Amino acid sequence: MLIRTHTSISAPAVAMGLLLMGGLLAFIHVWPDLSRLTVYDGGYDPRRMVLLYSTLPRMATALLSGAALALAGSVLQQVLRNPLASDTTLGISAGANLALVIAMLAFPALDGLSRDAVALFGSAIAALIVFMIGARRGFSPFALVLAGLIVSIWCGSLAAILVLMNDRYLAGLFIWGAGSLAQQSWVIPLSLLPKILGLAAIAFLMTRPLSLMELGDSGASGIGLSVKRTRVMAVCVSIALAAIVTSAVGVIGFIGLIAPGIARLAGARRIKSQLIWAPLIGAGLLLLTDEALAMVATGNTLFLPTGAITAFLGAPLLLLMLPRMRISHKVNPAASQPKASSRHGSPLLLAAACTVLFILLIGTLFLGRAPDGTWTILAKAQWANVLPYRFPRVIGAFAAGMMLAAVGSILQRLTGNEMASPEVLGISAGATIGVTLALFLLPASGVVAQLGFGGFGALAVLVVIFLFGIRSGFAPERVLLTGIALGAMLDASISVLAATGDPRAMMVMQWMSGSTYLVDAPKAISAVVAASVGLTLSFMARRWLDLLPLGPQAAL
Repeated sequence: MLIRTHTSISAPAVAMGLLLMGGLLAFIHVWPDLSRLTVYDGGYDPRRMVLLYSTLPRMATALLSGAALALAGSVLQQVLRNPLASDTTLGISAGANLALVIAMLAFPALDGLSRDAVALFGSAIAALIVFMIGARRGFSPFALVLAGLIVSIWCGSLAAILVLMNDRYLAGLFIWGAGSLAQQSWVIPLSLLPKILGLAAIAFLMTRPLSLMELGDSGASGIGLSVKRTRVMAVCVSIALAAIVTSAVGVIGFIGLIAPGIARLAGARRIKSQLIWAPLIGAGLLLLTDEALAMVATGNTLFLPTGAITAFLGAPLLLLMLPRMRISHKVNPAASQPKASSRHGSPLLLAAACTVLFILLIGTLFLGRAPDGTWTILAKAQWANVLPYRFPRVIGAFAAGMMLAAVGSILQRLTGNEMASPEVLGISAGATIGVTLALFLLPASGVVAQLGFGGFGALAVLVVIFLFGIRSGFAPERVLLTGIALGAMLDASISVLAATGDPRAMMVMQWMSGSTYLVDAPKAISAVVAASVGLTLSFMARRWLDLLPLGPQAAL
């Protein structure tokens, strides 16, 4: 998949501009205490200590982490020929994060090389799952990104569950997991430097094989390149870069995706140029973001994770880049739709699914654990005491599942994209940020207010996606990129709110876990009514939805 670009600004100019702006903010930050480095009277000087062992190491860590993530993204995008490939979209950072969360909860004293090994193990397992799925489809960009998103969602959900179950470690784990560059010594930047330099040297030695990968697998193999070996080595280098950064500072979002894209848009078309300028652009982006965050947080006790802010600021930048990215692959709306002969499905399969669903519903209502932990069937004498709690939750989950399935089907039909869903396109994140705003802005937000704010947030995201999609004919890459950008930006907003320690943020996190614990009879009835109305309206519009794959001319 090729991306053709046109620009009047060179990659060196962009890289130097970002580094100069970040350096200027850093100079403003350290200027009041800069003289303390040269003038030292031998006494205790806390401001000198903070500058020498916190501020300066933090700047060095930002530069090294940004460069490493951008380099990893450049190598991944080149070797997979996929402009969406990065440590975040392929689940590499999420795997490292999950492995570190598990290890930190089991072994709190884990440090140094042990953390790197755990992060590398988690990244490797996540990447292996993604590439095993992608290999079956010839490393198709769609298959890889979809598998990466699934792995990221799964790892992120499991990590969130572990954090919620261990609330004594919640603040530290959550802030670290969202990407914190805060330092207390030079240990982390000095440990990162040789590792990154070594991996960068390997990446530069692979410049020629990576350049030949532009010919495609068959073309590169035809001139003697071992495509499989090159791909494995390049991916291993990228995994190692992402793992050591995640081990040191947590998950830093979007740098690995957007820095190589900026480099290409600025004219760095050859892989050698990308390997030089993309890391510098990534270093400048992360330093600029972190220093701007430090200036905002100066003078108050607010502590915000840099990784969340990076995703929050990087997402709009990616949206601005989309109109300039001309992706050669065009969408075929009919390709993602079922053939006419099988569009109504198999009656036998439908009957079997309904039977299984009925059995599951009965099982969730009447099967459970006894106080001693053994599985048992609910006795008739206990129905009056237990079913009023179980029945609303089961019905609420049933209605929610129907609504999500209907929304996914409609979105896939509207966009002609099999990957479209509320989660992938950021619509669920829009609803979440709407509910979060209701909790933070209203003195006493009830269910109606939360529903209104959540619906408005979801609608706003859907409108933005369609505005971007119309201009590109709903090309799957653009729709996916738009959804990733919006979802990351909204999730970052929630992460920032959660990092403040506000009790309402804890309510949001518990709500985001998808638990049916608070579903009572009125909420269950409301969910059933909403599902019934939504499915009825969807069924009434089935003819319009059937005509959409024929294209605008035939449909009219």
